[in-house]
Amino acid sequence: MDFKAIKEASESYKADMTRFLRDLVAIPGESCGEEGVINRIAQEMEKVGFDKVEIDPMGNVLGYMGSGKTLIGYDAHIDTVGLGKLSNWNFDPYEGYESETEIGGRGTSDQLGGIVSAVYGAKVMKDLGLLSDKYRVVVTGTVQEEDCDGLCWQYIINEDKVRPEFVVSTEPTDGGIYRGQRGRMEIRIDVKGISCHGSAPERGDNAIYKMSDILQDVRALNENDAADDKAVKGLVKMLDEKYNPEWREANFLGRGTVTVSEIFFTSPSRCAVADSCAVSLDRRMTAGETWESCLDEIRALPAVKKYGDDVVVSMYEYSRPSYKGLVYPIECYFPTWVIPEDHKVTKALEEAYKNLYGSARIGTEETAEMRKARPLTDKWTFSTNGVSIMGRNGIPCIGFGPGAEAQAHAPNEKTWKQDLVTCAAVYAALPTLYCK
Repeated sequence: MDFKAIKEASESYKADMTRFLRDLVAIPGESCGEEGVINRIAQEMEKVGFDKVEIDPMGNVLGYMGSGKTLIGYDAHIDTVGLGKLSNWNFDPYEGYESETEIGGRGTSDQLGGIVSAVYGAKVMKDLGLLSDKYRVVVTGTVQEEDCDGLCWQYIINEDKVRPEFVVSTEPTDGGIYRGQRGRMEIRIDVKGISCHGSAPERGDNAIYKMSDILQDVRALNENDAADDKAVKGLVKMLDEKYNPEWREANFLGRGTVTVSEIFFTSPSRCAVADSCAVSLDRRMTAGETWESCLDEIRALPAVKKYGDDVVVSMYEYSRPSYKGLVYPIECYFPTWVIPEDHKVTKALEEAYKNLYGSARIGTEETAEMRKARPLTDKWTFSTNGVSIMGRNGIPCIGFGPGAEAQAHAPNEKTWKQDLVTCAAVYAALPTLYCK
């Protein structure tokens, strides 16, 4: 392969990629409101010469390039979170800004830059004649990820009947190659009580007091060690082979965590004992943990067992309509996934990167020092569509995308033009190396 030509071709599209990204930033596209962004992506795909572009009934855009045997996917969710307090922004989040090296605006790192690089990576494949009878690519701009990561790919796989041999997630990776992430799930605890007049609380059964006992155990689950004398052994136990057959990958991904994210109650008035209380738990899961094990762990807490049938532990369900009005219900369970370091996909992506840019991460003057201090191949802290692609469906998934994880959901979000170019080049080189 002529890696120099790939780099030069990608560099030649820097201005086009910058313009495309700024166009996308200017279109508000929070979860379930992405129609304008999707249409703009479809327009760009058609402009650069994709062979087929379609928008599915959920609202995802799928662009195909080539006609070979092996289907290779590049995924970018194109919805964004909200803006938060505008006073925290130094510029208009939708107007954004552009300097010689940077592009600012909501979604630049998380993760509109990914769809930009993927579209132009496919164009470079076509320009340089890299497409062959061995492979074709599908670039997906997917919806509702910020609301419910992976839901879009459940639809693509099960309803669109599109199943690539592997998928590159273009979520931001700070110049690195990411081969996994912790999973997560959304748990709810409901506690029953009996109300009475607040002047005589002993006549009732205060659900908030019960919940306060349970929350101390939840906190212990997150903070305790795993010593034998602990009534509640901490989640750190999953890093130990004594408790977890997958302890090696757990140490790579990092330990699981749990925290309370919301609290609710009912009471007849401010002068009454609360007759119900509920909390939401954000549970991050490492290798070796499942939704069943996580629910059972909460049910086994001493305070939960103490209150017996007055406590119900369950998992949330997501059923919000897409911008097209389609409802596709799913449990709020987002499995841990990790692709082995010696997997063919991992090795092919590393080969593509190293032939183009060497053995270390690259970046701008602002980012280079931090990036070079980290291993080239690593993992995400946050969650991605990989929870469905590989976690639920077993399709190998690997991560390489423009921007920085720390920019996600932050005010004054930005990305770097060099990242767009670097990723487009690596995307263009990967399929040929994988299929050789």
